[in-house]
Amino acid sequence: MFTGIVEELGEVIAVEELAEASRFRLRGPVVTEGAKHGDSIAVNGVCLTVVETADGEFTADVMQETLNRSSLGALTKGSRVNLERPMALGGRLGGHLVQGHVDGTGRILGRTPSEHWVIVEISLPENLAKYVVEKGSITVDGVSLTVVEAAADRFSVSLIPTTLNLTTLGLKTNGDPVNLEVDVLAKYVERLLGADRKAAE
Repeated sequence: MFTGIVEELGEVIAVEELAEASRFRLRGPVVTEGAKHGDSIAVNGVCLTVVETADGEFTADVMQETLNRSSLGALTKGSRVNLERPMALGGRLGGHLVQGHVDGTGRILGRTPSEHWVIVEISLPENLAKYVVEKGSITVDGVSLTVVEAAADRFSVSLIPTTLNLTTLGLKTNGDPVNLEVDVLAKYVERLLGADRKAAE
């Protein structure tokens, strides 16, 4: 479980193509401190399992299903990535509960700068629209954000200078893909209400 508070802006060092998978080698001195084989690290919001670590770098295998359903398939050597270790039990929940299970991808539609922040508009897959509400939580490339406005096919978020400087969202331009994870609580509520309706029939 993660919080959506990015710890480090890492970098893809190498991508090795495997049979129906890829092995990524990534640099992240902060998140690899104390990390070992089998630990989890979120990469742009995708929970990956550490294969090995050395000298501030780690490798992780990404299966084809994940490459197809997330933006990780578009990463190449030199790509910057958001990195986060799992939340420690008893730690502070600075963002919101994030599973690291990407629900879909969107694309940057536009950026509107102002004096102290930037409003970013992002496309929203039709099947995820029902989970996104104004002032609700959403994870974009592993970053916990508050929805400013929500429509049937898009939503907007406001990015403060800290987010722009310390995450990949400050580097994204129009058309760039981003990973989306909706609030898991909304999905559980939907499931429970559906079960209640079926029981009442």
